[in-house]
Amino acid sequence: MLRRCRSIFVLLILFTTAFTVFAQVAPPPDMDAWVARTMKTFDVPGVSVAIVKDGKVVLAKGYGVRKLGDPAPVDDKTLFGIASNTKAFTVAALGMLVDEGKIKWDDPVIKYLPAFKVADPYVTREMTIRDLISHRTGLGLGAGDLMFYPNTDFTRAEVLNSAQYLKEVASFRSKYQYNNLCFIVAGQIVAAVTGKPWSEFIKERIFGPIGMTTTEITSDGFKPGVNFAVPHSRGWRLAGELQPIAWTKDEVWAPAAGIKSNADDLAKWMMVQLNQGTLPDGTELWKAARSNEEWSPNINIPIRDPFPALKQTKPNFLGYAMGWGVRDYEGRKIVSHTGGLTGMVSTVVLVPSEHLGIAVLTNQEEGGAFSAIYYHILDYYFNLKPVDWIDAFKAQRVNEIEKANAAEKKLFDARDAQSKPSLPLEKYVGEYKDPWYGLATITEQNGKLVLNLTRTSGGIADLEHFQYDTFHAIFRENTIPDAFVTFDLNPDGTIERMKMVHTSDLADFSFDYQDFDFKPVKK
Repeated sequence: MLRRCRSIFVLLILFTTAFTVFAQVAPPPDMDAWVARTMKTFDVPGVSVAIVKDGKVVLAKGYGVRKLGDPAPVDDKTLFGIASNTKAFTVAALGMLVDEGKIKWDDPVIKYLPAFKVADPYVTREMTIRDLISHRTGLGLGAGDLMFYPNTDFTRAEVLNSAQYLKEVASFRSKYQYNNLCFIVAGQIVAAVTGKPWSEFIKERIFGPIGMTTTEITSDGFKPGVNFAVPHSRGWRLAGELQPIAWTKDEVWAPAAGIKSNADDLAKWMMVQLNQGTLPDGTELWKAARSNEEWSPNINIPIRDPFPALKQTKPNFLGYAMGWGVRDYEGRKIVSHTGGLTGMVSTVVLVPSEHLGIAVLTNQEEGGAFSAIYYHILDYYFNLKPVDWIDAFKAQRVNEIEKANAAEKKLFDARDAQSKPSLPLEKYVGEYKDPWYGLATITEQNGKLVLNLTRTSGGIADLEHFQYDTFHAIFRENTIPDAFVTFDLNPDGTIERMKMVHTSDLADFSFDYQDFDFKPVKK
Protein backbone atom coordinates (compact mmCIF):
# COMPACT_ATOMS: atom_id res chain seq x y z
CA MET A 1 0.00 0.00 0.00
CA LEU A 2 1.41 3.40 -1.02
CA ARG A 3 1.90 5.81 1.88
CA ARG A 4 3.00 9.41 1.47
CA CYS A 5 3.49 11.14 4.78
CA ARG A 6 4.14 14.84 5.22
CA SER A 7 3.82 14.82 8.98
CA ILE A 8 3.44 12.61 11.99
CA PHE A 9 -0.28 13.44 11.97
CA VAL A 10 -0.72 12.05 8.48
CA LEU A 11 1.24 9.00 9.53
CA LEU A 12 -1.04 8.46 12.51
CA ILE A 13 -4.16 8.90 10.36
CA LEU A 14 -2.89 6.37 7.87
CA PHE A 15 -1.99 3.97 10.65
CA THR A 16 -5.41 4.15 12.29
CA THR A 17 -7.23 3.76 8.97
CA ALA A 18 -4.92 1.17 7.45
CA PHE A 19 -7.38 -1.67 7.69
CA THR A 20 -10.16 0.40 6.10
CA VAL A 21 -7.95 1.34 3.15
CA PHE A 22 -6.84 -2.26 2.79
CA ALA A 23 -10.42 -3.47 2.76
CA GLN A 24 -11.34 -0.97 0.06
CA VAL A 25 -8.47 -1.74 -2.31
CA ALA A 26 -6.88 -5.14 -1.75
CA PRO A 27 -8.70 -8.43 -2.44
CA PRO A 28 -10.39 -10.33 0.37
CA PRO A 29 -7.71 -11.65 2.74
CA ASP A 30 -9.27 -15.13 2.67
CA MET A 31 -9.43 -15.22 -1.14
CA ASP A 32 -7.19 -18.23 -1.64
CA ALA A 33 -8.93 -20.28 1.03
CA TRP A 34 -12.37 -19.29 -0.27
CA VAL A 35 -11.56 -20.30 -3.84
CA ALA A 36 -10.00 -23.57 -2.67
CA ARG A 37 -13.11 -24.46 -0.68
CA THR A 38 -15.35 -23.49 -3.61
CA MET A 39 -13.36 -25.72 -5.97
CA LYS A 40 -13.58 -28.65 -3.57
CA THR A 41 -17.30 -28.19 -2.90
CA PHE A 42 -18.26 -27.95 -6.57
CA ASP A 43 -15.53 -30.29 -7.86
CA VAL A 44 -13.98 -27.72 -10.19
CA PRO A 45 -10.45 -28.54 -11.41
CA GLY A 46 -9.39 -24.99 -12.26
CA VAL A 47 -10.45 -21.41 -11.58
CA SER A 48 -9.04 -18.04 -12.59
CA VAL A 49 -10.09 -14.78 -10.92
CA ALA A 50 -9.55 -11.14 -11.85
CA ILE A 51 -10.48 -8.18 -9.65
CA VAL A 52 -10.03 -4.54 -10.63
CA LYS A 53 -10.74 -1.67 -8.26
CA ASP A 54 -10.33 2.06 -8.70
CA GLY A 55 -8.39 1.68 -11.92
CA LYS A 56 -5.95 -0.91 -10.61
CA VAL A 57 -5.65 -4.67 -10.95
CA VAL A 58 -5.79 -5.95 -7.38
CA LEU A 59 -5.93 -9.64 -8.30
CA ALA A 60 -5.29 -11.73 -11.41
CA LYS A 61 -4.64 -15.27 -10.31
CA GLY A 62 -5.20 -18.89 -11.22
CA TYR A 63 -6.04 -21.83 -8.99
CA GLY A 64 -5.96 -25.56 -9.53
CA VAL A 65 -5.11 -27.36 -12.76
CA ARG A 66 -5.93 -26.91 -16.41
CA LYS A 67 -6.80 -30.58 -16.86
CA LEU A 68 -7.54 -33.43 -14.49
CA GLY A 69 -4.62 -35.84 -14.40
CA ASP A 70 -2.16 -33.19 -15.58
CA PRO A 71 -0.23 -31.07 -13.06
CA ALA A 72 -0.03 -28.00 -15.33
CA PRO A 73 -1.44 -25.18 -13.17
CA VAL A 74 -4.00 -22.53 -14.00
CA ASP A 75 -2.52 -19.04 -13.81
CA ASP A 76 -3.51 -15.52 -14.81
CA LYS A 77 -2.61 -16.25 -18.45
CA THR A 78 -4.57 -19.50 -18.79
CA LEU A 79 -7.20 -19.21 -21.52
CA PHE A 80 -10.80 -20.21 -20.89
CA GLY A 81 -13.81 -20.00 -23.18
CA ILE A 82 -15.74 -16.97 -21.96
CA ALA A 83 -18.78 -17.98 -24.05
CA SER A 84 -21.57 -15.39 -23.84
CA ASN A 85 -19.31 -12.83 -22.20
CA THR A 86 -18.28 -12.39 -25.83
CA LYS A 87 -21.55 -10.55 -26.43
CA ALA A 88 -20.27 -7.40 -24.70
CA PHE A 89 -17.37 -7.28 -27.18
CA THR A 90 -19.78 -7.47 -30.11
CA VAL A 91 -21.83 -4.65 -28.60
CA ALA A 92 -18.69 -2.58 -27.98
CA ALA A 93 -17.78 -3.00 -31.66
CA LEU A 94 -21.24 -1.80 -32.68
CA GLY A 95 -20.93 1.13 -30.27
CA MET A 96 -17.71 2.18 -31.96
CA LEU A 97 -19.52 2.18 -35.29
CA VAL A 98 -22.25 4.33 -33.74
CA ASP A 99 -19.56 6.80 -32.64
CA GLU A 100 -18.24 6.89 -36.20
CA GLY A 101 -21.70 7.63 -37.59
CA LYS A 102 -21.74 4.42 -39.61
CA ILE A 103 -24.76 2.91 -37.86
CA LYS A 104 -27.46 3.86 -35.38
CA TRP A 105 -28.83 1.60 -32.65
CA ASP A 106 -32.34 1.95 -34.06
CA ASP A 107 -31.44 1.31 -37.69
CA PRO A 108 -33.33 -1.62 -39.22
CA VAL A 109 -31.28 -4.80 -39.47
CA ILE A 110 -32.22 -5.15 -43.13
CA LYS A 111 -30.56 -1.82 -43.90
CA TYR A 112 -27.23 -3.68 -43.57
CA LEU A 113 -28.34 -7.27 -44.19
CA PRO A 114 -31.08 -6.96 -46.86
CA ALA A 115 -31.48 -10.73 -47.23
CA PHE A 116 -32.09 -11.36 -43.53
CA LYS A 117 -35.63 -12.22 -42.52
CA VAL A 118 -37.62 -13.89 -39.78
CA ALA A 119 -40.99 -15.61 -40.01
CA ASP A 120 -43.09 -12.47 -39.49
CA PRO A 121 -42.66 -9.92 -42.33
CA TYR A 122 -43.55 -7.06 -39.97
CA VAL A 123 -40.79 -8.05 -37.54
CA THR A 124 -38.36 -8.46 -40.42
CA ARG A 125 -39.08 -4.89 -41.51
CA GLU A 126 -39.08 -3.32 -38.04
CA MET A 127 -36.33 -5.24 -36.19
CA THR A 128 -33.46 -2.93 -35.23
CA ILE A 129 -29.90 -3.44 -34.07
CA ARG A 130 -31.06 -2.51 -30.56
CA ASP A 131 -33.70 -5.27 -30.71
CA LEU A 132 -31.12 -7.85 -31.77
CA ILE A 133 -28.77 -7.20 -28.88
CA SER A 134 -31.49 -6.77 -26.25
CA HIS A 135 -33.16 -10.20 -26.72
CA ARG A 136 -36.57 -8.71 -27.51
CA THR A 137 -37.22 -9.93 -31.06
CA GLY A 138 -39.99 -12.38 -30.14
CA LEU A 139 -37.83 -15.41 -30.99
CA GLY A 140 -37.90 -18.03 -28.25
CA LEU A 141 -35.36 -18.84 -25.57
CA GLY A 142 -32.38 -20.42 -27.33
CA ALA A 143 -34.28 -20.61 -30.62
CA GLY A 144 -32.01 -21.91 -33.34
CA ASP A 145 -29.17 -22.89 -31.00
CA LEU A 146 -29.21 -26.48 -32.27
CA MET A 147 -27.90 -25.19 -35.59
CA PHE A 148 -24.55 -24.46 -33.95
CA TYR A 149 -24.52 -26.02 -30.47
CA PRO A 150 -23.40 -28.70 -29.82
CA ASN A 151 -21.00 -29.09 -32.73
CA THR A 152 -22.66 -29.07 -36.15
CA ASP A 153 -21.61 -28.64 -39.79
CA PHE A 154 -23.80 -25.57 -40.40
CA THR A 155 -22.20 -22.51 -41.96
CA ARG A 156 -22.96 -19.01 -40.71
CA ALA A 157 -24.78 -18.27 -43.97
CA GLU A 158 -27.02 -21.30 -43.44
CA VAL A 159 -27.80 -20.21 -39.89
CA LEU A 160 -28.81 -16.73 -41.03
CA ASN A 161 -30.96 -18.12 -43.82
CA SER A 162 -32.71 -20.55 -41.47
CA ALA A 163 -33.83 -17.78 -39.11
CA GLN A 164 -36.88 -17.20 -41.33
CA TYR A 165 -38.27 -20.59 -40.34
CA LEU A 166 -38.11 -20.05 -36.57
CA LYS A 167 -41.51 -19.13 -35.19
CA GLU A 168 -41.86 -16.21 -32.81
CA VAL A 169 -43.15 -17.25 -29.37
CA ALA A 170 -43.93 -13.74 -28.11
CA SER A 171 -45.02 -10.43 -29.55
CA PHE A 172 -42.24 -8.27 -30.93
CA ARG A 173 -40.51 -6.25 -28.17
CA SER A 174 -42.91 -7.59 -25.53
CA LYS A 175 -40.79 -10.15 -23.72
CA TYR A 176 -37.18 -10.97 -22.85
CA GLN A 177 -36.13 -14.19 -24.59
CA TYR A 178 -32.39 -14.89 -24.53
CA ASN A 179 -31.20 -15.75 -28.01
CA ASN A 180 -27.71 -16.42 -29.39
CA LEU A 181 -28.69 -16.35 -33.05
CA CYS A 182 -29.41 -12.63 -32.87
CA PHE A 183 -25.81 -11.94 -31.88
CA ILE A 184 -24.59 -13.90 -34.88
CA VAL A 185 -26.67 -11.49 -36.94
CA ALA A 186 -25.16 -8.56 -35.02
CA GLY A 187 -21.67 -9.82 -35.84
CA GLN A 188 -22.60 -9.94 -39.50
CA ILE A 189 -23.65 -6.30 -39.32
CA VAL A 190 -20.16 -5.42 -38.08
CA ALA A 191 -18.73 -7.29 -41.06
CA ALA A 192 -21.15 -5.71 -43.54
CA VAL A 193 -20.43 -2.17 -42.37
CA THR A 194 -16.65 -2.45 -42.02
CA GLY A 195 -15.86 -4.87 -44.82
CA LYS A 196 -13.93 -6.99 -42.33
CA PRO A 197 -14.88 -10.25 -40.63
CA TRP A 198 -16.21 -9.74 -37.10
CA SER A 199 -13.19 -11.50 -35.60
CA GLU A 200 -10.72 -9.29 -37.45
CA PHE A 201 -12.47 -6.11 -36.35
CA ILE A 202 -12.54 -7.26 -32.70
CA LYS A 203 -8.83 -8.10 -32.76
CA GLU A 204 -7.76 -4.85 -34.45
CA ARG A 205 -10.05 -2.37 -32.74
CA ILE A 206 -10.50 -3.87 -29.25
CA PHE A 207 -7.92 -6.53 -28.36
CA GLY A 208 -4.99 -4.60 -29.83
CA PRO A 209 -5.56 -1.17 -28.26
CA ILE A 210 -6.50 -2.62 -24.86
CA GLY A 211 -3.45 -4.89 -24.84
CA MET A 212 -5.34 -8.18 -24.69
CA THR A 213 -2.33 -9.86 -26.24
CA THR A 214 -3.09 -13.47 -25.37
CA THR A 215 -6.87 -13.51 -25.95
CA GLU A 216 -7.89 -15.60 -28.96
CA ILE A 217 -10.78 -16.27 -31.30
CA THR A 218 -10.28 -19.76 -32.68
CA SER A 219 -12.25 -22.90 -33.39
CA ASP A 220 -9.33 -24.86 -34.82
CA GLY A 221 -7.73 -25.68 -31.50
CA PHE A 222 -4.77 -24.01 -29.85
CA LYS A 223 -1.23 -24.01 -31.14
CA PRO A 224 1.31 -26.18 -29.28
CA GLY A 225 2.53 -24.53 -26.12
CA VAL A 226 -0.52 -22.29 -25.61
CA ASN A 227 -1.62 -22.03 -21.98
CA PHE A 228 -5.29 -23.09 -22.02
CA ALA A 229 -7.74 -24.83 -19.72
CA VAL A 230 -9.57 -27.99 -20.75
CA PRO A 231 -13.37 -28.28 -20.35
CA HIS A 232 -14.72 -30.89 -17.91
CA SER A 233 -18.15 -32.47 -17.62
CA ARG A 234 -20.09 -35.04 -15.63
CA GLY A 235 -22.63 -35.38 -18.42
CA TRP A 236 -25.83 -33.44 -18.78
CA ARG A 237 -27.38 -34.99 -15.66
CA LEU A 238 -24.41 -33.72 -13.61
CA ALA A 239 -24.22 -37.15 -12.02
CA GLY A 240 -21.35 -38.99 -13.70
CA GLU A 241 -17.64 -38.97 -13.13
CA LEU A 242 -15.97 -35.67 -13.95
CA GLN A 243 -13.95 -36.04 -17.14
CA PRO A 244 -12.04 -33.83 -19.57
CA ILE A 245 -13.95 -33.29 -22.81
CA ALA A 246 -13.29 -31.70 -26.19
CA TRP A 247 -13.75 -27.98 -26.75
CA THR A 248 -17.00 -26.76 -28.26
CA LYS A 249 -16.58 -25.70 -31.86
CA ASP A 250 -17.79 -22.10 -32.02
CA GLU A 251 -16.69 -20.56 -35.31
CA VAL A 252 -20.26 -20.07 -36.58
CA TRP A 253 -21.55 -18.45 -33.40
CA ALA A 254 -18.32 -16.63 -32.51
CA PRO A 255 -19.98 -13.16 -32.19
CA ALA A 256 -22.21 -14.66 -29.50
CA ALA A 257 -19.75 -16.89 -27.67
CA GLY A 258 -16.40 -17.36 -29.41
CA ILE A 259 -13.74 -15.51 -27.38
CA LYS A 260 -11.13 -17.31 -25.27
CA SER A 261 -9.53 -15.11 -22.64
CA ASN A 262 -7.86 -15.09 -19.24
CA ALA A 263 -7.74 -13.19 -15.97
CA ASP A 264 -4.92 -10.91 -17.07
CA ASP A 265 -6.61 -9.74 -20.27
CA LEU A 266 -10.11 -9.55 -18.79
CA ALA A 267 -8.77 -7.28 -16.05
CA LYS A 268 -7.71 -4.85 -18.80
CA TRP A 269 -11.11 -5.21 -20.50
CA MET A 270 -12.98 -4.51 -17.26
CA MET A 271 -10.91 -1.41 -16.52
CA VAL A 272 -11.75 0.03 -19.95
CA GLN A 273 -15.41 -0.84 -19.41
CA LEU A 274 -15.47 0.84 -16.00
CA ASN A 275 -13.69 3.84 -17.50
CA GLN A 276 -16.47 3.97 -20.12
CA GLY A 277 -14.32 3.32 -23.14
CA THR A 278 -11.17 5.26 -22.25
CA LEU A 279 -7.77 3.55 -22.05
CA PRO A 280 -5.35 4.26 -19.18
CA ASP A 281 -3.33 6.57 -21.47
CA GLY A 282 -6.44 8.66 -22.22
CA THR A 283 -7.17 7.20 -25.64
CA GLU A 284 -10.92 6.97 -26.23
CA LEU A 285 -12.05 3.67 -27.79
CA TRP A 286 -15.71 4.60 -27.51
CA LYS A 287 -17.58 7.52 -26.02
CA ALA A 288 -18.94 7.43 -22.47
CA ALA A 289 -22.41 7.91 -23.93
CA ARG A 290 -22.12 4.48 -25.54
CA SER A 291 -21.40 2.84 -22.17
CA ASN A 292 -24.40 4.58 -20.65
CA GLU A 293 -26.58 3.26 -23.47
CA GLU A 294 -25.13 -0.23 -23.32
CA TRP A 295 -25.76 -0.42 -19.55
CA SER A 296 -29.36 0.87 -19.72
CA PRO A 297 -32.10 -1.79 -19.76
CA ASN A 298 -34.14 -2.17 -22.95
CA ILE A 299 -36.36 -4.99 -21.74
CA ASN A 300 -37.49 -6.01 -18.26
CA ILE A 301 -36.88 -9.50 -16.93
CA PRO A 302 -39.47 -10.93 -14.51
CA ILE A 303 -38.20 -11.09 -10.92
CA ARG A 304 -38.78 -14.38 -9.17
CA ASP A 305 -38.20 -15.38 -5.58
CA PRO A 306 -34.80 -17.03 -5.32
CA PHE A 307 -33.97 -20.23 -3.49
CA PRO A 308 -34.42 -19.43 0.25
CA ALA A 309 -30.71 -19.55 1.05
CA LEU A 310 -30.16 -16.93 -1.66
CA LYS A 311 -32.91 -14.49 -0.67
CA GLN A 312 -30.35 -11.72 -0.21
CA THR A 313 -29.66 -11.80 -3.95
CA LYS A 314 -33.23 -10.89 -4.98
CA PRO A 315 -33.06 -7.66 -6.99
CA ASN A 316 -35.42 -4.71 -7.01
CA PHE A 317 -34.93 -4.27 -10.74
CA LEU A 318 -33.77 -6.70 -13.39
CA GLY A 319 -33.37 -6.20 -17.10
CA TYR A 320 -31.27 -6.74 -20.18
CA ALA A 321 -29.43 -3.84 -21.75
CA MET A 322 -27.20 -4.42 -24.77
CA GLY A 323 -24.85 -7.36 -24.30
CA TRP A 324 -25.13 -6.94 -20.52
CA GLY A 325 -27.66 -7.82 -17.85
CA VAL A 326 -28.45 -5.10 -15.30
CA ARG A 327 -29.81 -5.42 -11.78
CA ASP A 328 -29.15 -4.19 -8.27
CA TYR A 329 -27.51 -5.75 -5.24
CA GLU A 330 -27.36 -4.09 -1.86
CA GLY A 331 -28.13 -0.67 -3.29
CA ARG A 332 -25.63 -0.79 -6.16
CA LYS A 333 -26.25 -1.21 -9.85
CA ILE A 334 -24.68 -4.40 -11.16
CA VAL A 335 -23.77 -4.77 -14.84
CA SER A 336 -22.93 -8.39 -15.57
CA HIS A 337 -23.11 -11.42 -17.80
CA THR A 338 -22.48 -15.13 -17.57
CA GLY A 339 -21.16 -17.51 -20.17
CA GLY A 340 -21.49 -21.24 -20.64
CA LEU A 341 -20.00 -23.80 -23.00
CA THR A 342 -20.08 -27.54 -22.50
CA GLY A 343 -17.63 -28.09 -19.66
CA MET A 344 -16.80 -24.43 -18.98
CA VAL A 345 -18.68 -21.51 -17.37
CA SER A 346 -17.72 -17.94 -16.48
CA THR A 347 -18.97 -14.57 -15.32
CA VAL A 348 -17.98 -10.91 -15.61
CA VAL A 349 -19.42 -8.47 -13.04
CA LEU A 350 -19.08 -4.68 -13.07
CA VAL A 351 -20.11 -2.31 -10.28
CA PRO A 352 -19.70 1.13 -11.88
CA SER A 353 -20.44 3.11 -8.69
CA GLU A 354 -17.65 1.28 -6.86
CA HIS A 355 -15.23 1.22 -9.82
CA LEU A 356 -15.15 -2.53 -9.23
CA GLY A 357 -14.88 -5.37 -11.74
CA ILE A 358 -14.78 -9.12 -11.16
CA ALA A 359 -14.21 -11.96 -13.62
CA VAL A 360 -14.35 -15.63 -12.65
CA LEU A 361 -13.42 -18.34 -15.16
CA THR A 362 -13.89 -22.08 -14.54
CA ASN A 363 -13.29 -25.32 -16.43
CA GLN A 364 -16.38 -27.09 -15.09
CA GLU A 365 -20.13 -26.63 -15.54
CA GLU A 366 -21.02 -25.36 -12.06
CA GLY A 367 -22.38 -21.82 -12.10
CA GLY A 368 -22.68 -21.99 -8.32
CA ALA A 369 -18.89 -21.98 -8.13
CA PHE A 370 -18.36 -18.65 -9.88
CA SER A 371 -21.40 -17.19 -8.10
CA ALA A 372 -20.08 -18.14 -4.66
CA ILE A 373 -16.77 -16.47 -5.50
CA TYR A 374 -18.06 -13.20 -6.91
CA TYR A 375 -20.71 -12.67 -4.22
CA HIS A 376 -18.01 -13.16 -1.60
CA ILE A 377 -15.95 -10.47 -3.33
CA LEU A 378 -18.91 -8.10 -3.63
CA ASP A 379 -19.75 -8.46 0.05
CA TYR A 380 -16.16 -7.73 0.99
CA TYR A 381 -15.98 -4.51 -1.02
CA PHE A 382 -19.47 -3.47 0.08
CA ASN A 383 -18.46 -3.98 3.74
CA LEU A 384 -21.32 -6.41 4.31
CA LYS A 385 -21.66 -9.17 6.85
CA PRO A 386 -20.10 -12.34 5.39
CA VAL A 387 -22.48 -14.96 4.00
CA ASP A 388 -21.59 -18.59 3.36
CA TRP A 389 -22.33 -18.39 -0.34
CA ILE A 390 -20.59 -21.70 -0.99
CA ASP A 391 -23.08 -23.66 1.09
CA ALA A 392 -25.97 -21.54 -0.20
CA PHE A 393 -25.27 -22.11 -3.89
CA LYS A 394 -24.48 -25.77 -3.29
CA ALA A 395 -27.85 -26.21 -1.56
CA GLN A 396 -29.56 -24.52 -4.49
CA ARG A 397 -27.86 -26.84 -6.98
CA VAL A 398 -28.76 -29.96 -4.99
CA ASN A 399 -32.36 -28.74 -4.81
CA GLU A 400 -32.51 -28.12 -8.58
CA ILE A 401 -31.19 -31.58 -9.36
CA GLU A 402 -33.52 -33.28 -6.89
CA LYS A 403 -36.58 -31.41 -8.21
CA ALA A 404 -35.74 -32.12 -11.83
CA ASN A 405 -35.06 -35.79 -11.17
CA ALA A 406 -38.28 -36.14 -9.15
CA ALA A 407 -40.33 -34.54 -11.93
CA GLU A 408 -38.77 -36.80 -14.53
CA LYS A 409 -39.36 -39.88 -12.36
CA LYS A 410 -43.00 -38.86 -11.98
CA LEU A 411 -43.34 -38.78 -15.77
CA PHE A 412 -41.86 -42.23 -16.14
CA ASP A 413 -43.86 -43.67 -13.25
CA ALA A 414 -47.11 -42.37 -14.74
CA ARG A 415 -46.59 -43.76 -18.23
CA ASP A 416 -48.62 -46.62 -19.61
CA ALA A 417 -45.87 -49.20 -19.70
CA GLN A 418 -48.22 -51.77 -21.22
CA SER A 419 -48.98 -49.62 -24.26
CA LYS A 420 -47.50 -50.44 -27.65
CA PRO A 421 -46.50 -48.31 -30.63
CA SER A 422 -49.32 -47.85 -33.14
CA LEU A 423 -47.14 -49.03 -35.99
CA PRO A 424 -44.52 -51.73 -36.58
CA LEU A 425 -41.04 -50.28 -35.95
CA GLU A 426 -40.15 -50.31 -39.64
CA LYS A 427 -42.98 -47.87 -40.33
CA TYR A 428 -41.20 -45.19 -38.26
CA VAL A 429 -37.99 -45.61 -40.27
CA GLY A 430 -37.21 -42.89 -42.77
CA GLU A 431 -36.03 -39.33 -43.34
CA TYR A 432 -37.65 -36.37 -41.59
CA LYS A 433 -37.06 -32.72 -42.40
CA ASP A 434 -37.41 -29.63 -40.20
CA PRO A 435 -37.59 -26.23 -41.94
CA TRP A 436 -34.75 -24.62 -39.97
CA TYR A 437 -32.58 -27.55 -38.87
CA GLY A 438 -32.83 -29.79 -41.88
CA LEU A 439 -32.62 -33.57 -41.96
CA ALA A 440 -33.02 -36.21 -39.26
CA THR A 441 -33.21 -39.93 -39.89
CA ILE A 442 -34.78 -42.86 -38.10
CA THR A 443 -33.21 -46.23 -38.76
CA GLU A 444 -33.73 -49.67 -37.28
CA GLN A 445 -30.68 -51.32 -35.74
CA ASN A 446 -30.76 -54.62 -33.88
CA GLY A 447 -34.50 -54.43 -33.42
CA LYS A 448 -34.49 -50.87 -32.05
CA LEU A 449 -34.97 -47.44 -33.55
CA VAL A 450 -32.06 -45.00 -33.78
CA LEU A 451 -32.42 -41.24 -34.28
CA ASN A 452 -29.73 -39.25 -36.07
CA LEU A 453 -29.77 -35.44 -36.10
CA THR A 454 -27.64 -35.45 -39.21
CA ARG A 455 -26.12 -31.96 -38.92
CA THR A 456 -24.97 -32.55 -35.32
CA SER A 457 -21.78 -34.54 -34.83
CA GLY A 458 -22.95 -36.15 -31.59
CA GLY A 459 -26.61 -36.28 -32.51
CA ILE A 460 -27.17 -40.05 -32.49
CA ALA A 461 -29.70 -41.40 -29.98
CA ASP A 462 -31.10 -44.82 -29.23
CA LEU A 463 -34.90 -44.82 -28.98
CA GLU A 464 -36.59 -46.82 -26.25
CA HIS A 465 -40.36 -47.11 -26.26
CA PHE A 466 -41.91 -44.81 -23.64
CA GLN A 467 -45.65 -45.08 -24.28
CA TYR A 468 -47.99 -45.09 -27.27
CA ASP A 469 -46.14 -43.34 -30.11
CA THR A 470 -43.60 -41.61 -27.88
CA PHE A 471 -40.03 -42.88 -27.53
CA HIS A 472 -37.28 -41.99 -25.07
CA ALA A 473 -34.20 -40.77 -26.96
CA ILE A 474 -30.93 -41.43 -25.15
CA PHE A 475 -28.05 -39.75 -26.93
CA ARG A 476 -24.81 -41.67 -27.08
CA GLU A 477 -22.93 -38.46 -26.35
CA ASN A 478 -23.65 -37.98 -22.65
CA THR A 479 -23.42 -34.20 -22.74
CA ILE A 480 -26.53 -34.08 -24.97
CA PRO A 481 -29.77 -34.28 -22.93
CA ASP A 482 -32.36 -37.02 -23.33
CA ALA A 483 -35.54 -36.22 -25.24
CA PHE A 484 -39.01 -37.55 -25.83
CA VAL A 485 -39.67 -38.22 -29.52
CA THR A 486 -43.36 -38.33 -30.43
CA PHE A 487 -44.89 -39.33 -33.76
CA ASP A 488 -48.27 -37.87 -34.76
CA LEU A 489 -50.31 -39.99 -37.14
CA ASN A 490 -52.65 -39.14 -39.98
CA PRO A 491 -56.13 -40.75 -40.11
CA ASP A 492 -54.79 -43.34 -42.57
CA GLY A 493 -52.08 -44.41 -40.12
CA THR A 494 -49.19 -42.71 -41.90
CA ILE A 495 -46.87 -40.43 -39.94
CA GLU A 496 -47.73 -36.72 -40.10
CA ARG A 497 -44.85 -35.32 -38.05
CA MET A 498 -42.16 -36.06 -35.47
CA LYS A 499 -41.79 -33.77 -32.44
CA MET A 500 -39.24 -33.62 -29.65
CA VAL A 501 -39.04 -32.21 -26.13
CA HIS A 502 -36.45 -32.67 -23.37
CA THR A 503 -37.23 -35.15 -20.60
CA SER A 504 -35.70 -33.13 -17.77
CA ASP A 505 -35.42 -29.53 -16.63
CA LEU A 506 -31.68 -30.14 -16.24
CA ALA A 507 -31.38 -29.79 -20.01
CA ASP A 508 -29.73 -26.53 -21.07
CA PHE A 509 -32.05 -24.14 -22.90
CA SER A 510 -29.83 -24.32 -26.00
CA PHE A 511 -31.23 -27.78 -26.67
CA ASP A 512 -34.37 -26.29 -28.19
CA TYR A 513 -35.91 -29.62 -29.18
CA GLN A 514 -39.37 -28.11 -28.75
CA ASP A 515 -38.82 -25.91 -31.80
CA PHE A 516 -38.38 -28.89 -34.13
CA ASP A 517 -41.22 -29.73 -36.50
CA PHE A 518 -39.98 -32.74 -38.45
CA LYS A 519 -42.15 -34.07 -41.26
CA PRO A 520 -41.53 -37.22 -43.29
CA VAL A 521 -39.63 -36.72 -46.51
CA LYS A 522 -41.79 -38.13 -49.28
CA LYS A 523 -39.98 -40.44 -51.62
